[in-house]
Amino acid sequence: MSKKFDILKNFNVLYLEDDENLLRHTSDILEDFVGELYSVKTTIEAMNIILEKNIDVIISDILLENENGINFLKYLKNKDIEIPAILTTAHTETDYLLEAIKLKVENYIVKPINIQELLLTLHDILLPKVQEKELRKNQNIIKTIGAISDGKQVEIVKYIFNNLDEKNQFFASYSEIMEQFSISKPTLIKLFKDLADKNILTKTAHKTYIFNESSLETI
Repeated sequence: MSKKFDILKNFNVLYLEDDENLLRHTSDILEDFVGELYSVKTTIEAMNIILEKNIDVIISDILLENENGINFLKYLKNKDIEIPAILTTAHTETDYLLEAIKLKVENYIVKPINIQELLLTLHDILLPKVQEKELRKNQNIIKTIGAISDGKQVEIVKYIFNNLDEKNQFFASYSEIMEQFSISKPTLIKLFKDLADKNILTKTAHKTYIFNESSLETI
């Protein structure tokens, strides 16, 4: 498979399908490509996952046992839960297609599911998110660099941003950073103090800092 599918590893997918064999077969393939895959057979299970986990894309069958995938997406929309969705179905009725268009569903895949088509659809949905995240990170780096005066500290700032987790947390000690860069401890301490004074990077625990993106709005 193409390396472009590597970006899928950064995202979580919810897969709703009541056919147990298809659910297992497709899940076995998908879980090799995505970050976390949550496979369920009912909309109740699906809703619980959405409330408990961070879901980036929903893949749902339309005709579930005593349920309907389109009605489930309508329910989410009415609850102001906006998650991109892909619908799968063994049917090609115009009514279903029109309903999918109204809901702005990203794709409508007719069974048997073509895995290549499914992966390409996931890629096309998630690529803009990756690009937006990278753009925002670069903008934040530029703003933060503009807030400090010492040019030697630029690489440290880039290092911090490149190692933020999904919650904008950074984990490292002064010693660990000094092992990566040729910088003195007093200079490093001054950098972290400058960032703290500007509320850009706040220490929350030992070796733990949180980046405050809102602080850059005034810079």
